[in-house]
Amino acid sequence: MTEAAAQQSEVRNNREAGRYELSTPQGLAFAEYRPAGQAVLFTHTEVPEALEGQGIGSRLVKAALDDARTQGMQVIPMCPFVASYIREHREYLELVDPAQRGAVGL
Repeated sequence: MTEAAAQQSEVRNNREAGRYELSTPQGLAFAEYRPAGQAVLFTHTEVPEALEGQGIGSRLVKAALDDARTQGMQVIPMCPFVASYIREHREYLELVDPAQRGAVGL
């Protein structure tokens, strides 16, 4: 798979592993989560080092947040990358409970 193919591959929700995943030639990129009642707690995002800074993490988080929105779930962004993504993409702020926003700097 070429880098261009990785850019086109789909993010998938691996519910058994509790993470959103994106396969790349350099390895698996993922955003880990745990269900928490009517919310999704995002705990960690990891991208192969060779792909850092190329938008792979953003693709993962966007897909995960879009999925949470579709399911009517709230988001608890304990992962610093997820919190940063939401700060930069304010259209997702509504997914974070207002009581939780200060704790994650939103």
